[in-house]
Parts: sequence; structure tokens; C-alpha cells
Amino acid sequence: MACIHSMTGFASAQGDISLGHVTVEVRCVNSRYLDLNLKICEDLRFTEPALRQVITARVKRGSFECRISLKSSLEDGVGTVNVAALTTLKNLQSAVLSELPDARALSVIDVLSYPGILANNAADPDVIQNELLAVLDRALESFCASRQREGKALADVLLKNCDQIDAVVANVAAKIPEIHARFREKLAERLQEAMSETLSKNSTLSPEEVADRIRQEVTLYALRMDVEEEINRLRTHVAEVRRVLAAGGAAGRRLDFLTQELNREANTLGSKAAAIAMTDASIALKISIDQMREQLQNIE
Repeated sequence: MACIHSMTGFASAQGDISLGHVTVEVRCVNSRYLDLNLKICEDLRFTEPALRQVITARVKRGSFECRISLKSSLEDGVGTVNVAALTTLKNLQSAVLSELPDARALSVIDVLSYPGILANNAADPDVIQNELLAVLDRALESFCASRQREGKALADVLLKNCDQIDAVVANVAAKIPEIHARFREKLAERLQEAMSETLSKNSTLSPEEVADRIRQEVTLYALRMDVEEEINRLRTHVAEVRRVLAAGGAAGRRLDFLTQELNREANTLGSKAAAIAMTDASIALKISIDQMREQLQNIE
């Protein structure tokens, strides 16, 4: 079963490839979309398309950075000098020294450390790429494992928020019949007082007509104050949040949409509040929903 993943994480891996010793570091922070940034040493630049393909297959969202550094091998038969790159570097040094005579000349180690100076004529580029991808795969394995652990912790927090919302909804749903009964009784009393005064001044209205009008007004107002639909939608949205969390995968955007819908229903419940208990329920719901939205900022 797929798991929820956090967007943040860090991992690194090292290994020997045909060109020398390579170090791969990957890190990711929150972002609305996938923002992939590769920082690769020049000798391995040709592997970038393959690296992007592997990373995007495993990371769906976040500001992702991958740094790859290479410590070239100088063993016999492995490292050779790229004459064209060496000539370019020599010309650059001459130009600099002509303008800045006091500048320090490059040492042999400086020259050999310069990107592109050491070339490997024996190693097959495909072999180098596969070796590098193997190191990247180890880094991504560690990276995804850490994000999965954090994602599980985030999912547990969201499930607790779902429990809180369910408890608030169940509590207010149990009180609604009593709330509405009291509200209708109070409204009927006030209408009776108002209509009785009208009846005493206007003899064209019979007591039966007054009573019928009162029943109509009470019924219409009760319909406007009914929150059964909002209660059912809140329960449906919470059930969907649980389902998405159980399904796993890149669920951050879907969950963000569901919290927007939950907040909409909580606001509607508050606008229809006919008693302090419903107002308190609306506030409690919005607190739990806001807590969920904060946690969702870190879910892939």
C-alpha cells in the first residue's frame, strides 16, 4: 500500500565510478509544485537528462535540489589530460596575468582540479551514467525512507484531527433536535404575541388564520436553520480524507481541497447557528481544520 510522504528530506550517498569518487546529496523543502534543481560537476553534465528522469519518477512535489561532486582518479590509465581544455585554461591565465601581474599563477594541482581538464578516454559514457545512477538510487532510497517516516507521523496527526471533527459533528448532531425544538417553541411564542396584537386591532383575521400563519413562519424559518445537509457533508469529507490518507501517494493537493470544503461547511454551520452550542461547534471545527491545513503544507 502506498504511503503519505513529507515534502522535506535530506540524504546523501557516495561511491566509486569510472571517473573517480562521486558524492550525491539530495534535499527537498516545501513547494507548491516540483521545482528540480541539479548542480552537477562538469565531467558528469552529460548525465543530467537521465538524472532528471529518475528523480521525477520518485519525487512529485517540492523544491528539490541534487548536488553531485566528483573527485577524479589520477591512477595510471584512468586520468588523461584534455588538451583543448588545458589550452583554454592557459590562455585565460595569460590574459589574467597580463592585467594583474601580481596574481598567483596556477599550480599543477589547481590545473588538474579545474573542470574538464581531466578526461577519461577509456570509460564508456553509458557505463559512467549507470554507475552514477546507482549511487543516486541509494541516495533516493534513503531520502524517500526519511520522507515516508515523517509522512506517517503527519498522517497520524491528520487522523487525530479527523477524530476531533467527527466528535464535534456527532455532539452537535445529537443536540440539533432539541435545539430546533426550543427554537421553534420560542419563535412560536414571539409570533403569537405579535399576531395576537395584530388580531386585536384587525378583526378580519380569525384565530385559526393567525395560528396557521404562525405555523408557516415557524416551518419556513426552521428549514432555513436546518443544518442536516452540512452535517452530512462534513462526515462525507472526513471519510474522504481518511480514504486519501489510506491510499497514500502524492495526496497533498487533494487533501488541501478537502480541507477547503470542510472549512466551507463549518462556516455555513456557523452562519445557521440557532444556539450557542452550534456556534461553539463551528469554532471547534474551524480550529481542527486550520490545524490540518498547517500540516498539509508539508505533504507531497
